[in-house]
Amino acid sequence: MNILRRGFLKAGGLGLLSLPQILQAQEENNTQHKAVINVFLGGGPPHQDMWDIKHKAPTEIRGEFNPISTNVAGIQIGECFPMIASMFDKFTAIRSVVGCKDRHDGHQCTTGWIREDKVSGSTYPAIGSVASKVLGPVTISVPPNITLLEETSHAPWYDFEKPGYLGTAYQSFNPNGQMMKNLKLNISKNRFKKRQDLLRGVDISNIDMKLLTEESFDVLMSSKLLDALDLSKEDPKTLERYGTGQPYKFQYDGAATDNQKLLIARRLVQAGARSITLNYGRWDSHGGNFGLVRDHGPKLDQCVSALVEDLDERGMLDDVTVVVWGEFGRTPKINKDAGRDHWSAVSCALLAGGGMKHGQVIGYTNRYGEEAADRPVHIQEVCATMYKAIGIDPVTETIMDNSGRPQYLLEHRTPVQELVG
Repeated sequence: MNILRRGFLKAGGLGLLSLPQILQAQEENNTQHKAVINVFLGGGPPHQDMWDIKHKAPTEIRGEFNPISTNVAGIQIGECFPMIASMFDKFTAIRSVVGCKDRHDGHQCTTGWIREDKVSGSTYPAIGSVASKVLGPVTISVPPNITLLEETSHAPWYDFEKPGYLGTAYQSFNPNGQMMKNLKLNISKNRFKKRQDLLRGVDISNIDMKLLTEESFDVLMSSKLLDALDLSKEDPKTLERYGTGQPYKFQYDGAATDNQKLLIARRLVQAGARSITLNYGRWDSHGGNFGLVRDHGPKLDQCVSALVEDLDERGMLDDVTVVVWGEFGRTPKINKDAGRDHWSAVSCALLAGGGMKHGQVIGYTNRYGEEAADRPVHIQEVCATMYKAIGIDPVTETIMDNSGRPQYLLEHRTPVQELVG
């Protein structure tokens, strides 16, 4: 069997499925399902210039941005995010995220662990890989675990979202990867229907497995996944609402501020994906921090507010959790280059959807934004919240590692109670 075909059948946790399973899944209706969209701000976004403005701090700490009021009484956020502020009743800002390590690595934001944390010699699996293992696909034509991580010069900002000890059968599917480039994108719906009808008439008891998987591959090539990735099929007004994020500035060795990734993420979830991970922007602001936030901030504001509004209008918001965060925060004190350096003591996360209680701020830092002064929220608690939101109980769920021993998904397994309690 062609390696690309075998790889596609495995990609995103589809596994090597039998023909009856595939045909049955093609017949099933796509009922609403739980999903998570994980927006990774690679580089470490400056919490005190976004969701935790310290406008009363000394000049060398407070920075250049003023707070603006949200539509929730008593809650303010940074001036670069007016659209999110206008609908903050649908958001929660966690201002006291702890437990991050001082290293550029999205692995922390998709697993809750660092790469050095290993089980039987393998890393812990990403949330999407666990969802593939535990929940499986919603529809066989769309992998449950999809990555929209753009390749960057700095590898830790894209080379994560790994299956760890679960193995390659639960690797995320990358639409920009080599497998997708080799797929036949011009299979007509008429040919697809004829192929399905042909396969239904086959006596599968004596079929050669090689032929089975070859034909199964073509069944998988329905238009569902391809349509989800094709933005030419989207309403122009929706495209305008998300924007493009162009021109791309401050990118250097990081990801572009590509607003359309968030729209593709919504389309993929709507098509049947359970977990979407994407990288957005390059937030490593050792120099020129305020220019970077003035560029990245309004673009992020537009696409995140558009995504949440879009999900809400489609009746999907209670089922889809959106998380926006980076691998750590940044120093309270501004350096000589008008930048902020790495600060792992505390950071922030922005959440929406998932049927959770929103319109609130959880935790707060001291007056300089140096540390959590109230309600520290461990990074694994945020991951536990994502697990619970997609239908996996992080308190009780265990998965066998590659040595056959059951492993809990996290050490801090209790979801953020202010959100889910």
